[in-house]
Amino acid sequence: MKQIIRITVGLTVSCLIAALVMGSVFVITDKAKKHNEHVDVQETVLGLLGYTKSHPAPSDLKLYSLYRYILTDADTSTLGYVLPVLKGDGVGYQLMVMDLDGQFIHQYPLDMTPEKASEAAERSSALQEVVKPPKTFVYADATIVAKLGKKRLAYLLPGEFPGFKTFIHVMLALDPSFEILGLEITEQEEDPGLGAEIKQDYFKNQFKGKSFEKVKDLHVVKEPLPDEYKAYLESKKAKASPIPEGEVEAIRSRYQDKDIYALTGATISSKAVTDGVKNMVAKFAYRINRLDTVISSRHIPVAF
Repeated sequence: MKQIIRITVGLTVSCLIAALVMGSVFVITDKAKKHNEHVDVQETVLGLLGYTKSHPAPSDLKLYSLYRYILTDADTSTLGYVLPVLKGDGVGYQLMVMDLDGQFIHQYPLDMTPEKASEAAERSSALQEVVKPPKTFVYADATIVAKLGKKRLAYLLPGEFPGFKTFIHVMLALDPSFEILGLEITEQEEDPGLGAEIKQDYFKNQFKGKSFEKVKDLHVVKEPLPDEYKAYLESKKAKASPIPEGEVEAIRSRYQDKDIYALTGATISSKAVTDGVKNMVAKFAYRINRLDTVISSRHIPVAF
């Protein structure tokens, strides 16, 4: 009997130690993973804005995140925006609630710092203090607003949409008039050598410079990508381009308002990205215009 007890105690202690070690490893690796993800997002955002190690972002460039939630009370749904607002010499947060037609309903101060706001669990905790049962809330999406000095420079939109095989994850950059500044494919599982080519410059850079009006009527064409246009799309900088300097602007103008040339053998993937980008731009423009109207009418001191 004593031997059985010793074995039982030994196994219990071993399991507790193993659980403690595994838990510690998870905490450490989870923090590292979140840090790496944050760094990846920062690099993607800065890259889409045209900043690199050799051309670093200016000191007065600020990035602000706003988060959209769907609030539900019985059969009624409303929109809740977690907004960064000016608070003394720093930044605080408010929950601004509006109906689906864009009419202001209420605003609540949130007990949350910018550091905590980047964590989903911390936002949920802060929201639970003001969104009381039976009301519920569900996260919808986020927008990063880039501000240079006192002016909005760009909107960065993380998004996803169905591809040929699984979901395609992207980061889309728009200027204040909703012209596309750039597109980055952040995650995809399309067929190698076919649909997976959506991550190549000669495809994704076709979206760059497309105006809001053009994007609304953007289509995919099954025509060969012209060689001169491909060379232009693959040139990150004009000075590094094999294209004569005097022809760069002419090529840009020639293809600026063209539709998207489909990838060879991957029309479905090409169309998935094109339709996904069109939907993202249209929905965002509608939402941010309504949000800005409420912010202006209520004199909400947003940081962005």
